Amino acid sequence: MQQDGDQDRINIAIDGPAGAGKSTVARMVAEQLGYVYIDTGAMYRAVTLSVIREGIDPSNERQVGELVDTLAIGLMPGKNGQTVYVGGNDVTDSIRSREVTLNVSVIAANEKVRISLAAMQRKLADGKGVVMDGRDIGTHVLPGAELKIYLTASVGERALRRYKEVADTQRISLEQLEQEIAERDRMDQQRAHSPLICASDAVVVDSTSMPIEEVVATIVHLSRTKLAEAK
Repeated sequence: MQQDGDQDRINIAIDGPAGAGKSTVARMVAEQLGYVYIDTGAMYRAVTLSVIREGIDPSNERQVGELVDTLAIGLMPGKNGQTVYVGGNDVTDSIRSREVTLNVSVIAANEKVRISLAAMQRKLADGKGVVMDGRDIGTHVLPGAELKIYLTASVGERALRRYKEVADTQRISLEQLEQEIAERDRMDQQRAHSPLICASDAVVVDSTSMPIEEVVATIVHLSRTKLAEAK
């Protein structure tokens, strides 16, 4: 159901592989447009963290599927982007641990997890004015989004970005990061349920050699054009 003022807002879906800069770009686009930013990747990480803390094998689809329905995941604007809660507890930093990163693809391939989280995500976007990033937003979660972006970059560039983000206590080689990102791509693209693909009506933005400000400006311009077309 549309609410008053919905005609002045659209939904923006930003998909792409790991390390493409989706979360940072989506947050900045939302800030410039006065929209709500929804980090779906953080939601999958929150489930992964909970699975690890419960001592559940991430590959045990049944137990993971049962757990996801018991989780109260919350997303709130924070000082450094989005604050993530599970059961009222702030897990924003914990979900970025290396252990979570290495297991999140397995959790994201779980059909029950994807169905449950997609339902939450669609509800969050009901009122329009949402910038949502992930890997199947434009193809599965919000196929009716007025603007779809497929944000990508070379594996080498994505690995370098992640390398610069990794804390010294979790430092690994750039070569190992490249291998892990390439494997993450393979898993995301080949999973049976809602794989990572570029929507047929998405605008592809390759950020390999683009400053982040240019990427954001490009998407903001596209969104304003789409909004004008929708009126």
